[in-house]
Amino acid sequence: MDLESLRIFGTVAVELSITRAATKLGRVQSNVTSRIQKLEADMGVELFVRSGKRMALSCAGERFLDYSKRILALEEEARHVVTGGAHGGALRIGSMESTAASRLPTLLSAYHTHHSATRLEVSTGPSRTLLEQVRNGQLDCAFAALPATPDEPAMLLELGLSAKAIWQEELLLLLPTSEAGVQTPAQVRTRSLAAFKVGCTYRAIAEETLGIVGNTEWKIQEMGSYHAMLACVAAGACVTILPRSVLELTQIPAGLQTLPLQHVDTFLVWRSGYDVPAFHNLLNQIDCQ
Repeated sequence: MDLESLRIFGTVAVELSITRAATKLGRVQSNVTSRIQKLEADMGVELFVRSGKRMALSCAGERFLDYSKRILALEEEARHVVTGGAHGGALRIGSMESTAASRLPTLLSAYHTHHSATRLEVSTGPSRTLLEQVRNGQLDCAFAALPATPDEPAMLLELGLSAKAIWQEELLLLLPTSEAGVQTPAQVRTRSLAAFKVGCTYRAIAEETLGIVGNTEWKIQEMGSYHAMLACVAAGACVTILPRSVLELTQIPAGLQTLPLQHVDTFLVWRSGYDVPAFHNLLNQIDCQ
């Protein structure tokens, strides 16, 4: 198993086609095929399930893909560190949807202006998922909202993570026109919450504030974007929680009401001891904002 074979495997895993992977890599098909076959022989398992001309990752292949990405990322990190950042390297950044929409464009644009040689890769997800991806090396760092618990420092230490508060968000409860006149969360009559999947800190705050946990009257509609949540609230079907910074990015229909809930910090989280120039450049850029 060598790094080039891992790169070829990763391309085939994305394309699910030897022909397309060979074209993308600038290699002949026979070379790609032999590399994959040798890798499977080295691993002692089939990484792909083949049916005629169709290919799909096997269960072992799906697990191996995660490890191969981490190995390649570690190789690039090592090269970046020992050269003092001379070749730019890459920085894999995770983010909550809200932060990606309202905070990152300005920050990452400035970063790219000053460090154009560094390749930035951005992905989004719920805070709990982001913390796990930073912990296991899938991400280099992430912008996340941490659970407001007394054992928060101990939790980070146990996960081998460090964190720094970057921004403070004001969380709002957005209500449909049918909730006109409502002044407190306890007065809300709508019994449906639009939210991201379990693991979203904002969702957990909404569930606690509205008394949803253990209350069978409430339903939660899981959605993948704030645009969908806003549409759902505008239709009168539910309530939702979101930062004011996100709400200010869009025009909402007249009549929708907001209730301030609380302020929550957005943290930059990274693995303790993670020490590469591209990451330090990000910290410096944040300090300049």
